[in-house]
Amino acid sequence: MTTRPLEDYALIGDCRTAALVGKDGSIDWWCTPRFDSPACFAALVGTADNGMWQIAPAARRFEVRRRYRPDTLILETEFRTATGRCRLTDFMPMHSKAPTIVRQVTGIEGRVPLRMKLVIRPDHGHLVPWVARSGGDLVAIAGPQRLVLRTDVSHRGEKLTTVAEFETRRGRTHFFALSDSLSYDPPPPRLRDVDRAARDTERFWRHWAARCTYQGEWRDAVVRSLITIKALIYRPTGGMVAAPTTSLPEMPGGQRNWDYRFCWLRDSTFVLLTLMRAGYRDEADAWRAWLERAVAGLPSQLQPIYSVTGEHRIEQRDLPWLAGYARSSPVREGNEACEQLQLDTYGEVMDALHHARRGALAKRHDSWSLQCKLLSHLETLVDRPDKGMWESRGRAQHFVHSKAMCWVAFDRGVATAERYGLPGPVARWRKLRDRLHAEICRRGFNRRLKSFTRAYGSSTLDASTLLLPLVGFLPADDPRVLGTVAAVRRRLMKGGLVHRYDTRRARDGLPHGEAAFLACTCWLADNLALQGRRKEARRLFERVLAVRNDVGLLAEEYDIGRHRQMGNFPQALSHLALVGAAYSLSHHDSPAKLRSRRQRRSHI
Repeated sequence: MTTRPLEDYALIGDCRTAALVGKDGSIDWWCTPRFDSPACFAALVGTADNGMWQIAPAARRFEVRRRYRPDTLILETEFRTATGRCRLTDFMPMHSKAPTIVRQVTGIEGRVPLRMKLVIRPDHGHLVPWVARSGGDLVAIAGPQRLVLRTDVSHRGEKLTTVAEFETRRGRTHFFALSDSLSYDPPPPRLRDVDRAARDTERFWRHWAARCTYQGEWRDAVVRSLITIKALIYRPTGGMVAAPTTSLPEMPGGQRNWDYRFCWLRDSTFVLLTLMRAGYRDEADAWRAWLERAVAGLPSQLQPIYSVTGEHRIEQRDLPWLAGYARSSPVREGNEACEQLQLDTYGEVMDALHHARRGALAKRHDSWSLQCKLLSHLETLVDRPDKGMWESRGRAQHFVHSKAMCWVAFDRGVATAERYGLPGPVARWRKLRDRLHAEICRRGFNRRLKSFTRAYGSSTLDASTLLLPLVGFLPADDPRVLGTVAAVRRRLMKGGLVHRYDTRRARDGLPHGEAAFLACTCWLADNLALQGRRKEARRLFERVLAVRNDVGLLAEEYDIGRHRQMGNFPQALSHLALVGAAYSLSHHDSPAKLRSRRQRRSHI
């Protein structure tokens, strides 16, 4: 099995589902009808027999160039062979009733013989569907799922796959449209005009991108990241998945392979402020509404992650028939982190709802009662150890970042009550806030290292402490923050990128050999920018830009030694951090600056 580098993939989607398209024209991942549905193309974490759809030149050798149409999610891949040149255009219509992948092949010059191979395998590559023809369409059914292929190219069955050989010449276009629907419903309507669908989809994305407020020198990179973020927002509910993939490993051959097709509360404020600052208030308000619905109910049942619809149950299970990306197994569906205690989630929810109220997003619905109940429950948890924002599978600890986010929760509660005259036990919250601040500075700061550390009493550094000034816990120029930044640069940086923690030291239950974490590098750039060290911040930021793939996408991590992106792809948090750092460096109010502005805190 040959493992394709993650950089070889591009994303297409319709804000309900998403697919990954390789440079060789092979779609190796597609979950439908929504992001967290079982994949019908799972070659990404298995083999071609687990589902894929390739359209490529029949020649053994060909050159490839590709791009997104400017400010869209329409992918154009150009193939050049010894006999000619053609273009493969891939997109998902935004307003199609059924999730649909459209592929067009257009001849540019000469003649190009091509081959199409379609392997449909529902249930994450496990099931072989029943395939039949109906009025010229190819219909594949497995239980409740039905996929319908419509094309103007003749095709045939061959060893449980569908194949076609055809040729394109200059000016000639062929189309393929694969739609997903329920097998017991009427078939999805036929896409009558492929060119019109492409124009409508292009118009949608261009109009959306034009609303971006960023006008700095990195506008193309910022818009591409924002389009990627938009593509990961589930349109019916407003929930944003962390990534459209599962089980792409943090290191090849490892077991830290998690399902990221869910919504993380830790991303709450990053999402809300980034969308608001960039001019996308509708999306920010939809995220705020999703957040309130998801966490509604008993505060004791708050969990770190939810489905795109706000469902609580996301049980984890292994998929043993899949070999894993780069033979990294097991491949997992679901994520048991939903059962962890992560205290930082309370701070993220309170911070997000605080900024939503300040931004006048919640005019017709007030979440204050819910926030008061969350704070009341947090009072019973604040002295407990937890699993932290990195979802430690080791023992629970008193993580510094978690405690700081508890401080954020009470700080935002105090600020909201005082600013808007809302009822609540403000004196008790203020006392808890001040006690936490003193405790974190006493127990979470290592005087020998002159740095905040991973957990109370630890000597292990953790890049999550870079968030302390970004959430307003301390000013960016506080000596303790300056020392933390210096320690992170000294011990967690390699090749110009920042690691989450020092994995060379087998302490605190940390894994060995993790790649650099791209969001952490952007957080360091934010810190430097807030300290006025703009040249250093710029160098860091440009290092992150340099490791994007050819169409501007970032995974969760980057392996400096192998020069490879690693982890689930594309990763929303990486793109959120990129946008934030670009604003910081372009003399705009960045999400980091908006978040770090001091509330009324006389104790600091």
